[in-house]
Amino acid sequence: MPVRQPPAQPNQPTPPTPPFNAPAARRLRAALGMGPEHVAYGMRASYGLPYVTPDLVIAWERGVTYPSSPELTALAGVLWCSPGELIGRPRTLREHRVSRGLAPEDVARGVGLELSAYLRMEDSDTWRGNERQSAALADILDLGLPDFVTVTGREAKLADLLRSAVTTRWQAYVRPVGKTVPLDRGVLEVVLQELHGEYQGQMVATLSWGGGSRESSDNGRDFLDRIVDHFWTAVDSNTAQGHGY
Repeated sequence: MPVRQPPAQPNQPTPPTPPFNAPAARRLRAALGMGPEHVAYGMRASYGLPYVTPDLVIAWERGVTYPSSPELTALAGVLWCSPGELIGRPRTLREHRVSRGLAPEDVARGVGLELSAYLRMEDSDTWRGNERQSAALADILDLGLPDFVTVTGREAKLADLLRSAVTTRWQAYVRPVGKTVPLDRGVLEVVLQELHGEYQGQMVATLSWGGGSRESSDNGRDFLDRIVDHFWTAVDSNTAQGHGY
């Protein structure tokens, strides 16, 4: 039997789909002792989604198709969980809002923006709030520092600065990185020095092992491609050791 999708509304674009965690949906349903037919009935009866069938619920759980934001909210209600428990790690502004179960109006009001202005930022995935509004956004969406940097569009700039820091003189990039990421200068100095030493040591070691310039280049490229991940790992390590933010 084909899976029925909600009818498209004329002249209305389909809202972006949050990153759905299909195994979590299946696990939560099973823990409640519910079958797909019970979930479908709940979404039809309690949330006004008449097109939801057991086959559609199964398709979501198998990753064949994914629920829209309204469907995900309804599914979370039926499964007695928060929307955040049904989605993977959010990255965009919209995904973080949906994971917190908030309406756009709630976020816009909380950060002090007109709803239309906030929605434009969601649609373009470009945060343009000032420092006060950014702080309010981080509080409302419960953003950790890595997520805050990603949502506010600073990750690409951070990656460029980190690549330059590890391939040249790291000392020259403490202040620029600090303007992009609100971390204590002492933490940044330790982290950048560590990353610089790791990258340079890896390049030198590869050459000394006789790997040749090609292997050295491959290893170096992989390190630089994942430089932001390396940065946050180093930050976590150093803050855990008491260096502080």
